[in-house]
Amino acid sequence: MLRREFMRASGAAVALAGVAAAQIAPPKKAKITSSVMLWTLKGTTEERIEAAARAGIQSVELVSEHVQWSDAEAGRYKKLVRSFGMGFDTILAQTDWKKRPVSMLDPAQRENFLKDVRQAIVYAQRLEVPYIIVMSGDEIAGRTHEEQYRSMLEGAKRAGELAFNAGVTLLVEPLNAKKDHKGFFLTNCAEGLKLVKGTGNPNVRLLFDIYHEQVQTGSVLGILAEAAPYTCVFHVADAPGRNDPGLGVINYPEVYKAIAKSGFAGYIAMEYLPKGEQVASLIKSVDQMRDGLAS
Repeated sequence: MLRREFMRASGAAVALAGVAAAQIAPPKKAKITSSVMLWTLKGTTEERIEAAARAGIQSVELVSEHVQWSDAEAGRYKKLVRSFGMGFDTILAQTDWKKRPVSMLDPAQRENFLKDVRQAIVYAQRLEVPYIIVMSGDEIAGRTHEEQYRSMLEGAKRAGELAFNAGVTLLVEPLNAKKDHKGFFLTNCAEGLKLVKGTGNPNVRLLFDIYHEQVQTGSVLGILAEAAPYTCVFHVADAPGRNDPGLGVINYPEVYKAIAKSGFAGYIAMEYLPKGEQVASLIKSVDQMRDGLAS
């Protein structure tokens, strides 16, 4: 319904005022909410939001885009997203973690890390974002894995207290170190799950990136059932190449079936680089997701 009404109601680009967008019926509520990381799409912010709406997606995710927005811009984008019946669901706390000393692994950088979390909470409250992603950072030469893990756990506990008090949830995201993020510390969902459980805080949860888990461990289903109850967001891309699901080695119908079986009720976000026209690609991928979850 959303796609048909969108094409009927606005044959041209949607104005920021959202006049045409207001004609579009919001997507139906679902136990699992579809989303997309905006950085993977082409065009201006408005065009990327519009592409998500055209595909029938229910929510959008940010990395660092929001940091550059003035209060007025944040208000306009929030209004535009809402006009499509969507919302924002995640932002990143350490938006330039490769460039500044904000690692969770180094106790000397703890206050820098916590400062980033506090600022992210301000952004999250402004944009009504429920989830804030945090990154472990890269391994520190000369320190043992155990030392760095203890520091990461302490940082997660401290940040988790801030999140709990603010009514938002931190998402710890493991990234693969074999291809995309050489030297990254937290590389798999088994250790990410251990960290989440170790905080003892319901406002610290896991972001399960299916692509990163496949590249790092070669197996997504091995940990999925155990991790799903502690996961709020899944990210979708195929491997190798980080392209459309179905173009690589990951058996997404089986992955979606396992997610549905787990009772998961959070967000599943497309975070891949579309091979073809992006709206058509997203429509196909979201339809595949919904079919897999219903099977």
